[in-house]
Amino acid sequence: MDKVVLTEEKETLLIPLYGKAKEIEKQVPLLVDKKAVEVVKQIDYDFKSLKIPEKTNIMMCIRAKMIDDFVKDYLADDCGESVALHLGCGLDSRYDRIENSSVDWYDVDFEEVIVIRRHFYQETDNYHLIGSSVTDPEWIEKIPRGKKKYIVIAEGLFMYLKEEEIKTLLSRLKERIGGYTLIFDAFSVLAAKNTKNHPSLKKTGAKIHWGIDDPQELVKRDLGIKFIEERYFTINEETKNSVNTGTRIMFGIANLFTFAKKAHRLLIYINE
Repeated sequence: MDKVVLTEEKETLLIPLYGKAKEIEKQVPLLVDKKAVEVVKQIDYDFKSLKIPEKTNIMMCIRAKMIDDFVKDYLADDCGESVALHLGCGLDSRYDRIENSSVDWYDVDFEEVIVIRRHFYQETDNYHLIGSSVTDPEWIEKIPRGKKKYIVIAEGLFMYLKEEEIKTLLSRLKERIGGYTLIFDAFSVLAAKNTKNHPSLKKTGAKIHWGIDDPQELVKRDLGIKFIEERYFTINEETKNSVNTGTRIMFGIANLFTFAKKAHRLLIYINE
């Protein structure tokens, strides 16, 4: 396809895409994403210019796998009465990786991103593409009401929003669909400030606006949500053979210190 032109936070979607495509080249990959390889091969873009550090790529793949596993477990008893909202989906193939044909799935991102996405993904009765900023109110009206379960996934998204935008988005979701489970990744306040030095973000010009230290801070914003769990990016028995000894040691040491393991982690909430 033609040369891809994306700016700032939109261009950051190419970082995890390329990272997943490269990961599959390893003998024991952390994540197998054949669609990422297919997409990268067809996009005219200098991916090497992103200068993705290996540590960043490992973290992104662990993050993706952890979210995938959570969503699979959440939808395990789905009988066609569940809705998944994948906000800021980029060119990610999570719907394919989840392998659940009964869930009603909505991939949401900027219109220019969805235009690119349509080259690689086709809508079906259960799979939908919505071109919109997640901060615009209109797109939420397309989400069906009255389903049994809703899960909202926001990977690599909320840090690019301002706190007031996040609060408004969650309030609109509550008004439209009622209760839902929310899973997203977040930086600590200090980590959010330090991302200005990350080579990939420097290249794209994207700005990080939000970080959170205490997960209860969102609960106090009168959004009707309840904090459930904080999960950290670690190397475990399942993933240890996918990284070298140095990386295992680095992640192991980092998780000994609260400030380090909380620098970037997953947060899970429910809105009842």
